[in-house]
Amino acid sequence: MKQKIRDILAKHGGLPTPVDQLADDADLYAAGLSSFASVQVMLGIEDAFDVEFPDNRKSFQSIDAITKAVSGLVGSTEAAE
Repeated sequence: MKQKIRDILAKHGGLPTPVDQLADDADLYAAGLSSFASVQVMLGIEDAFDVEFPDNRKSFQSIDAITKAVSGLVGSTEAAE
């Protein structure tokens, strides 16, 4: 799941630092994620995992936070991937 999230982040996040160089707990906003890009990432994740995020900016604070939020939305079966 984290690799899929990293792929989506790399495609839609527009970060100046390569996503593969970011720690799972790195602050994505401090790494350069803009509000607009976070919406693009959210839409990409919603499409990839067939989920709908509630409005919660904290869900996109880090790769760990995104993984936790997606896991809660799709259940533990897909989270084990």
